[in-house]
Amino acid sequence: MDRNFARALSLVLKSEGGWSDNPADPGGATMKGVTLANFRRYVKADATKAELRRISDDQVAVVYRRFYWDAVAGALLPDGVDYAVFDFAVNSGPGRAVKYLQAVLGVVQDGRIGPATLTAAGARPAGVVIDALCDARLAFLEKLPTWPSFGRGWSARVASVRRQALLISAAPLTTTVSVPLAPASADQMAPTAPPADPGQHASAEAPAEPPKSALPTKAAGILALIALALGSLIAWAAHLPCNLFGVFCQ
Repeated sequence: MDRNFARALSLVLKSEGGWSDNPADPGGATMKGVTLANFRRYVKADATKAELRRISDDQVAVVYRRFYWDAVAGALLPDGVDYAVFDFAVNSGPGRAVKYLQAVLGVVQDGRIGPATLTAAGARPAGVVIDALCDARLAFLEKLPTWPSFGRGWSARVASVRRQALLISAAPLTTTVSVPLAPASADQMAPTAPPADPGQHASAEAPAEPPKSALPTKAAGILALIALALGSLIAWAAHLPCNLFGVFCQ
């Protein structure tokens, strides 16, 4: 996912380190993992080694995005898988990284990320793909003639990539963008009541009112009592002569 590029780049740079110009390294002179050839390709065509050593962070990001991240379609791969393929590409080339991913997924190994590769990558658990890709990557590195010189570092790098990629797949980075609102005009600032939190009681300053549903019930009760009293009074008045003169009334 493209939201993981900055995170993935920071992890890659921890492994790439700073300046290196080891004759045994087939990549030649590099600074923060950027080779002189790629620096000339994406930043300055006639750059020297001295200029490569002074490469800026923005220039580093440009090279890594264009030559590695975009080449392996990092923006389209699942969380965690994107970083595992990206680091593989930085270490051994984008084409090889993509082919090894395709081999793990069981699709045609043409070195290009297309619909078939993306569909297969999305259909499998990211953790399974990451583990299989890191296993295949380590097996490839162990067969290189330069393994005696760089094997220890490469092995530690693959182990770190596996661990970090699994963490990314388990807890993907989420980006929240907050957009500040313009201040409201005086005509728009009429006070409004905030929505009530169902977990909180009303403020003590709020006027206390009985529930509306209780008012009709209370009134009906009062009316019933009045009607009962009137009925008793009428019945007593109707038998008043009999009560006064002792005459049996039917």
